[in-house]
Amino acid sequence: MRKLYIAATVWLAIGLIAGVFYREFTRAHDFEGATQLSVVHTHSLILGMTMNLLFLVFALLLRIDKDRRFTAFFWVYNAGAAWTVGFLAFHGICQVLGQDFPESLAIVAGMGHIIITVGFVLFFVILNKYLKRWQKKNNVSQ
Repeated sequence: MRKLYIAATVWLAIGLIAGVFYREFTRAHDFEGATQLSVVHTHSLILGMTMNLLFLVFALLLRIDKDRRFTAFFWVYNAGAAWTVGFLAFHGICQVLGQDFPESLAIVAGMGHIIITVGFVLFFVILNKYLKRWQKKNNVSQ
């Protein structure tokens, strides 16, 4: 469970730094157009911090962190979130600097969402198992 708290804290720091970076980097380059940098802050805070806090709640309530697949889920999900946020930042920096984002990287960048999806599938498989266990233990019908 501690790793969920640490991950949420790290994502909070990344999100806050990303917000400041967006504001200062665009200001330093006199950039006023649309850029992917504008969503790095929110993606970090939602996909990173908020989701890890939500996973922590499920770990506290249902003990899903005891599942043998939980570590795989944790690393897959957070790797996908980092991949996504990293490519958003890279793309945004390219936009601010007036450089083209390589078309070949668009496919690679999109893989972050696929990795996050794999993480969510693992999470829901684990959640289903522990939710059924909780229902049985507490005599709650489905």
